[in-house]
Amino acid sequence: MCHYGGMNKELNTYIFIGRSGCGKGTQVEKLADHLTEKEVITAEHPWLRVETGARFRNVVETGGLTAKMLKEGMEQGERLPDNFAIWVWTSFLFDKYTGAEHLFCDGCPRSLMEAKALDLLLKFYKRSKPVVFYIDVSREETKKRLLARGRADDTDEEIDKRLDWFDADVLPAVDYYEKNSDYTFHRINGEQSVEDVSRELLDQLLA
Repeated sequence: MCHYGGMNKELNTYIFIGRSGCGKGTQVEKLADHLTEKEVITAEHPWLRVETGARFRNVVETGGLTAKMLKEGMEQGERLPDNFAIWVWTSFLFDKYTGAEHLFCDGCPRSLMEAKALDLLLKFYKRSKPVVFYIDVSREETKKRLLARGRADDTDEEIDKRLDWFDADVLPAVDYYEKNSDYTFHRINGEQSVEDVSRELLDQLLA
C-alpha cells in the first residue's frame, strides 16, 4: 500500500524516531519539501511539526515553579516525566490542529508510554495508518557524531547518559511501532549521507 499523501488523497501522519544526532529534523524538512514540491502539502493542506524539545524550551521561559524545575532537569540531562511531554504535544495539537494538516512528529514519542498516549490521540483525531521512520544509527556512530559537533553538553558522560536513556526508554517505543499493524514501519539506515538517507526514506515510502 502506498502512503504518499497525494496518491491516496488522505492526510498523512509521519513519526520520526532516532538517537540524538541521527538527522531526524533534517529528514523531516526534506520530506516536507518533497511533498510540497509534489503538491501533497498545499495551502489547503499544510503541515504541522510536532516536536517536544523546542516546546519544552519555550515552556521553561514562562517562569514559575514547574518551568524552573523543568529547566533544571533539562540542564542536568535528567529524564523528564512523560506527563510533561504528553502535555506539550497534546496542548500543541489542541491549539494548532484544524483537521486539515499533515502531521510530522519530530523526535516524539520518546517512550512506550508516550507512544501509547499518542496512539490514543491519533485515533481520536481519526488519523489512519501513521507512517513511522526509525532512523537507525548505532551507539558508536552516534557518539562519534555528537562529540564531533563540539557542544558544551556533549561530554562523554552526558552522551552515554542519553544513549542509555534511548536504549532503555525509546527502543521499546520503536519495537511497539514495528509490531503494531496500525502503523507502517520503516527502518532507515542513518549511517549514510543526508541525501542517501533521504533517498532510502522516499524509496521505502513509495514502495
